[in-house]
Amino acid sequence: MAQRTLIKFTEAGLYCPQADVFIDPWKPKASYWSVITHAHADHARTGSGYYLAHHESGPILRHRLGADINLETIAYNQPVYHHGVKISLHPAGHILGSAQVRLEYQGEVWVISGDYKLENDQISTAFEAVPCHAFVTESTFALPVYKWKDQQELYRNMNAWWAINKSEGKNSIIFGYSLGKAQRIISQLDPGIGTIYVHGAIDNINALYREAGVALPPTKSATTEYEKNTTGNIIVAPPSALGTWINKFRPFETAIASGWMRIRGIRRRRAVDQGFILSDHADWPGLLQAIHATGAERVFVTHGYSYIFSRYLRELGLQAQPVETQFEGELDEIKENANNQD
Repeated sequence: MAQRTLIKFTEAGLYCPQADVFIDPWKPKASYWSVITHAHADHARTGSGYYLAHHESGPILRHRLGADINLETIAYNQPVYHHGVKISLHPAGHILGSAQVRLEYQGEVWVISGDYKLENDQISTAFEAVPCHAFVTESTFALPVYKWKDQQELYRNMNAWWAINKSEGKNSIIFGYSLGKAQRIISQLDPGIGTIYVHGAIDNINALYREAGVALPPTKSATTEYEKNTTGNIIVAPPSALGTWINKFRPFETAIASGWMRIRGIRRRRAVDQGFILSDHADWPGLLQAIHATGAERVFVTHGYSYIFSRYLRELGLQAQPVETQFEGELDEIKENANNQD
């Protein structure tokens, strides 16, 4: 069968001409029919006339993009037909409601991964490989140095760090992106150690996760419920709060949870005391495993180490090429917009 192109990489984003559909467009217009992989700001933007996303992304998208957006939500593996193209969503394992987008037209199948990870975090539906002819993959951590350790060991270390700080009369402040990463951290904190406080941006997202049935331990607002002059607590906040906002919690130790903490120099530049290597993106082995599992002959590599990774994939015999996009991967965990209060 001759190779068919189902995705064009345009200035407005990933576009399927057969369906007249954009996937995560970054220059939306009122005429756009958009499929959204997940609700992070670099993938879900305002302005499209129509949005299609997974059920669990719906409340988060309305919270972030506006309650009046024209949004349809569907289940995983539920097909939608648009101009003869079969469109379906499949678990990406990145955050709650995250999805890979499968496009099928006249026997040709393409899959757009969005952001994904292979670890099952018990919050988002676990990643499922989707067989396809062409796979559009992220490459946020596509270097051999990025290999994630056992997450349960990491959570034990996180709670031990909190307990040590409490024994020394200090609060603990841990930074993680407000959507996805923060809830993953909170879900594993031991409330027997002390009180879990959260930044307002995280508190809002927590409520949506709880409404979706995600079990999170009790939390209190760091803005309205924090008891002054107390110690031994933990405060979960977005990276944008690393500044004067945290001074009211003194004395404290700080930490950041991100895949970038694999590189010690980044932790030093962020001026935090501790780094926990925790990512919602696939590591080097995970990326290779996912690509192999699709059986794809053609691979298009987006945000991250796209040039290096595509060259490596070509050495493995795949037709691989880098693609420029405006997606940021986990960079937003390092430079989250200070004005984004959700």
